Amino acid sequence: MKYEAIVMGVSSGGLNAMKILFSLLPVNFGVPIILVQHISARSDNQWINLLNGKTNLHIKEADEKEKIETGNIYVAPANYHLMIEKNKTFSLTIDERVNFARPSIDVMFESAAETYRDKLIGVVLTGSNNDGTKGIKRIQEYGGLTIVQDPQTAESPYMPASAIAAIKPDYILPLEDIIKLLLKITRVPSDTNGKQNIKEK
Repeated sequence: MKYEAIVMGVSSGGLNAMKILFSLLPVNFGVPIILVQHISARSDNQWINLLNGKTNLHIKEADEKEKIETGNIYVAPANYHLMIEKNKTFSLTIDERVNFARPSIDVMFESAAETYRDKLIGVVLTGSNNDGTKGIKRIQEYGGLTIVQDPQTAESPYMPASAIAAIKPDYILPLEDIIKLLLKITRVPSDTNGKQNIKEK
């Protein structure tokens, strides 16, 4: 398998988008997902618990020095920037906000691009600012695959529209087609636990 990690950035409208995306992932999905969702500095992890009930994978907050492993969806903790080190572990920082956000999508995307280079998939989803634009550009510069949600299908179209204005993404797709593409390019077989499979159009 070519790709070693998937990074996702999401802001306004993110919870609904993630419910759709993560519910369609099979238990044997072979690539770890690393997510930045813009959340309040005082946010608890109840939204993570909610999403855990919607997916076959394990969703958890990323821990300092934690090794990135398949079968997990890692989430940046509230009020921390999440970075990926060269040895493919996490580091957390409380550096200044970027694009008024901590965690910042750009910070995570850029560190992931430098670590995984052409073995990385970057995904920009619904959101109301331009965080993620610089990061998805860096992913493309390092040869990674870039996917942006179709702004017309996004609950908040500004963030994906900003990414599309900055680069020519490899794919611009609605949520369901993003998952279908990820399953195809990561060579995951059909789900066998009774959930409905995603069919090619």
